[in-house]
Amino acid sequence: MTRSDLVEELAARFAQLTHRDAELAVKTVLDAMSDSLAKGHRIEIRGFGSFSINRRPPRVGRNPRSGESVQIPEKRVPHFKPGKALREAVDAGTASQTSSPAKT
Repeated sequence: MTRSDLVEELAARFAQLTHRDAELAVKTVLDAMSDSLAKGHRIEIRGFGSFSINRRPPRVGRNPRSGESVQIPEKRVPHFKPGKALREAVDAGTASQTSSPAKT
């Protein structure tokens, strides 16, 4: 699902929302999440999962073309851990797809 798919879904589910309002709502939520993660905060959405920041320490890498060593600086990267309800929903969806009869 893309951002525009999410906007379309919101606009379709809630008739009182215009397309522009749904787009603004999605943008506001995603911007707030991005800002919070950039500040180093953790985000937890019950039943869905949690977003946190993981630290990748500095390391020495190699340039694949020349083979010379390159110093790679420390990075902070976002990490998502799905919640129990999401894991179970995905597993149930996967199980129903694999148990359907095969077409021959």
